[in-house]
Amino acid sequence: MTRSNPFADRPDLRTRATEILRELTGRPDADFRDGQFDAIEALVSGRQRVLVVQRTGWGKSAVYFVAARLIREGFGGGAPGPTLIISPLLALMRDQVAAAERAGVHAATINSSNVTEWDEVLDALRSGALDVLLISPERLTNPRFRERVLDPLLGADGSGTGVGMIVVDEAHCISDWGHDFRPDYRRIGALLASLPDDLPVLATTATANSRVVDDVAAQLGADTAVIRGALSRDSLRLGVAPTASPGHRIGWLVQHLGDFTGSGIIYCLTVSAAEDTTRALRDAGWEVASYTGRTDAEDRARLEQRLKDNDLKALVATSALGMGFDKPDLGFVVHLGAPGSAVAYYQQVGRAGRATDSADVLLLPGTEDPEIWEYFATASMPEEEDALAVLNALADSPAPLSVPALEPLVGIKRTKLNLLLKTLQVDGAVDRAGSGFVTTGAPWAYDAPRYAAVAEARKREAQAMLDYESGRMCRMRFLAEALDDPTAHDCGRCDVCDRVWWDATVSADSETEARKVLSGIGVPVEPRGQWPSGMEKVGVRLKGKIPADERVSEGRVIARFTDLGPGQTLRGFLAEGTGDAKDAADVPVPKNIADWCVRVLKEWDWEERPSVVVGMPSVTRPVTVGDLASGLARIGRMVDAGSLTLTRDPGSPDVNSAYRVRNLDGAFEVPAETAAAVQGQVVLLVDTEIGSRWAMTVAGRALRLAGARAVLPFALALRG
Repeated sequence: MTRSNPFADRPDLRTRATEILRELTGRPDADFRDGQFDAIEALVSGRQRVLVVQRTGWGKSAVYFVAARLIREGFGGGAPGPTLIISPLLALMRDQVAAAERAGVHAATINSSNVTEWDEVLDALRSGALDVLLISPERLTNPRFRERVLDPLLGADGSGTGVGMIVVDEAHCISDWGHDFRPDYRRIGALLASLPDDLPVLATTATANSRVVDDVAAQLGADTAVIRGALSRDSLRLGVAPTASPGHRIGWLVQHLGDFTGSGIIYCLTVSAAEDTTRALRDAGWEVASYTGRTDAEDRARLEQRLKDNDLKALVATSALGMGFDKPDLGFVVHLGAPGSAVAYYQQVGRAGRATDSADVLLLPGTEDPEIWEYFATASMPEEEDALAVLNALADSPAPLSVPALEPLVGIKRTKLNLLLKTLQVDGAVDRAGSGFVTTGAPWAYDAPRYAAVAEARKREAQAMLDYESGRMCRMRFLAEALDDPTAHDCGRCDVCDRVWWDATVSADSETEARKVLSGIGVPVEPRGQWPSGMEKVGVRLKGKIPADERVSEGRVIARFTDLGPGQTLRGFLAEGTGDAKDAADVPVPKNIADWCVRVLKEWDWEERPSVVVGMPSVTRPVTVGDLASGLARIGRMVDAGSLTLTRDPGSPDVNSAYRVRNLDGAFEVPAETAAAVQGQVVLLVDTEIGSRWAMTVAGRALRLAGARAVLPFALALRG
């Protein structure tokens, strides 16, 4: 709804706000949309708490950037301090920083991808040179961040630095009932409750139904102003194809991707699906790339820009590419598999058609969708038995325990354990201590009623998605009504209102080729092309693009750990042993896996066949790596040049890219006999598994510097 304007006698505020808006947009005739100035005025002059619920592309970021600058300029009479924006995704932060600069707002971000820049950002914050600081919600659970940044910014340490405004972007994440609920966001509610009532707070979202709106507004405060607009998107042409197998759907996409205008996004429910789809499309000649939670920050920025420049036909993405990605002329969004709620689906399709008259949105549902929904629906909710196991393990330990140290004690998989620790940390039951966790000793009880209620809500959302697919009413009207939009109406363009607007045929050849990709072994591993930024700040003289004569070539693995079939066999073989099984874990490669290795090497379309094999140094699996290297050398009639050696422990791979490279730099040594064998040769560099790719990148560079003409990484499995 649009609030009445209690500040109509302040035309100077509107005039100045309009000037800033025109700087932000670069348009001398720009003016505010309905509700935008109402929100700005409530924040600046009224010093209120405001919740804005508006469709994607309405201009929510314009509200907080204009308000942030007005506050810095002294309008409203409050503290002219910087604005703190809590933002969920790195892609969103990058776009927001660029937008802020256009509005004359000096913005910077502190997140996991720019650790080496933190000191510079903090210096700018302390000196008053920074207008806006963007952080991820995860920062709120970090004790060092709270001490160094948050307390001074909020004046909790008595420094009086002060904050001018707080913005919570994608605020539906605060709510248990929001489709994208995140444990870290729960800390925001406690943070807001501790702030002065007259500190302006803005919460924004494009995807909240009435229940989520009421929940978020209540957490903001009793006097929260809600500004809500129509959510229907007239530019989108929606459609849903019949449920089909992965091979049929990917085969259809291979054949018909060119039917879509411009560049777009192809959403998949899992990382493996995104990577398999990318392979199939690239094999068919399409210029596409995958974008998932495994994609590094440097690569994400590069891929986002390539899509914006229309250098790619599509990014094949998981939900990692979602909130905040801004390409106004995005031509299409295709889903290979449906998200678990109509609200989440609305958010993702809202990336398209923001500045075009028409954009196509097609859903290709799969029979496996409900099973994936069930997994994700329960993944964010802790199980009581697991939580108690973690708390007991931490209580029994005399020192903090890292995630790898906890794993063998509690038997919980890495991803689920990380999420559980976040939940317990937000609940106040555990806290960070260096690189590990400790129990706080605070009483903790499993909130069974809340988790049961959320689980029931997720089931209703899943059923609503199936109802959307059934096509009993206008597609856009269905999505708008799912968001409780009172202005919902028939669009007249979707496949329910009008007709099936896409060619549904799939040739036998297209489907056959897609099935080969899905059932095959031999997953390409793209080489790293650029060093992480800021390496010189951690004492490493590596920067920019990796020179061609120091770079490894494209590699191969048999499968990913997340793949069905071979991936599960490899996961079982490479699982680290515990107790009596630990010594037995380091064993030769079994025949079935060796046969897969031979098949992958035979089918590898390398430019030049390798002539030398070198093993990676392994602390945990030296027998396995040695057997793999010598076996491949024998079968392939290549020279077995032994293994690289370690000059020091390179540490855990579970750190950001900059610190991983810092720890790996100089850690590999090429023995004299190995160096002699690789001179001028194409080298196959083998290991049991590949994770972040940095170990292979740095080790391969050492071999290139030792004289190898090319280095081809090979491992049994790709982690993640």
